[in-house]
Amino acid sequence: MGFLFKACCSWWILCLSLFLYDSAVAKAQDFTSINGTSALSSTYNSARKLGSKCNWFQGKWVWDSSYPLYDSFKCPFIDPQFNCQKYGRPDNMYLKYRWQPFSCNLPRFNGLYFLEKWRGKKIMFVGDSLSFNQWTSLACMIHAWVPNAKYTFVRKDGLGSVVFQEYGLQILLYRTPYLVDIVSEKQGRVLNLNSIRGGNAWKGMDMLIFNSWHWWTHTGRSQPWDYVQDGNKVYKDMNRMIAYYKGLTTWARWVNLNVDPSKTRVFFQGISPVHYEGKDWNEPSKSCAKEINPYFGTRYPAGTPMAWVVVNKVLSRIKKPVYLLDITTLSQYRKDAHPSYYSGLHSGLDCSHWCLPGLPDTWNVLLYGALFS
Repeated sequence: MGFLFKACCSWWILCLSLFLYDSAVAKAQDFTSINGTSALSSTYNSARKLGSKCNWFQGKWVWDSSYPLYDSFKCPFIDPQFNCQKYGRPDNMYLKYRWQPFSCNLPRFNGLYFLEKWRGKKIMFVGDSLSFNQWTSLACMIHAWVPNAKYTFVRKDGLGSVVFQEYGLQILLYRTPYLVDIVSEKQGRVLNLNSIRGGNAWKGMDMLIFNSWHWWTHTGRSQPWDYVQDGNKVYKDMNRMIAYYKGLTTWARWVNLNVDPSKTRVFFQGISPVHYEGKDWNEPSKSCAKEINPYFGTRYPAGTPMAWVVVNKVLSRIKKPVYLLDITTLSQYRKDAHPSYYSGLHSGLDCSHWCLPGLPDTWNVLLYGALFS
């Protein structure tokens, strides 16, 4: 009972603070929101000043005959779980949509320019399988510009590396679903909300792109830990939104202590939505299966996820510049872009990852714009 009382109190305190923050967001949206996307996140720190020219995250999906940006059968890096065309997806309309901001244009991705500007640099994606999704996408997008360039490609035990040898560019992957550590103790596997031992591997990078959320909601057999530790206290479980907030706060502390902004650019991927329940877009009998078009409404019915609020709350307090790739709303519209039943690794319905080519390519176009505009 003591644990439940303390958890309830902690949740009430967090909800109150996030409610006050969310109210501020809502007020800002009264003036700046189009299609349910807030421009407030562009004001956090100097790394987001690019957004003052135009909010790239407010826009719509438009048909573009020049898309996709690469051929899935010609990219050597695509994992079977993302290779929807290879594994039988019969439609290809989802490949032809381009994100168009309302008041400006995104720069066109140029892989050769990217290679030249980041020659000899190290880029690392840090997070869960959505980071893997984006990492693969970027490697394919660059490869399409230099199909004959020499490269090395390694993937093993949650680590990945694509090196374009002539340019010395390393694009690395470090899989850590929670960012904070899972450690083995006598009582079992413990998710430690205050520990980031893995952070030593992230040092020395020229660019870091972080992501975490997908695994925080997992329970039962898919949950990779037995207990959760907060400070000196160990619990059998904890409200997941509170745990996420605490874990991200630890990550923010790591960034503040370990990142030199003059040497390392830092991005946060944002919250990637799922489309298992059609009620989110007012079609309760559906899921992502057999969806072939984006949602074209003016505001996504499910609204802003609470995890988005938590991310924005943490980023508003971070001292070092972190650019938020605010992909949530534009990704919510893409109910058509998941592997669904056309994945080489998932036997069931996958409405959480994304086909490649596909939506993560747009995330990387946004990344490209933030770097070079």
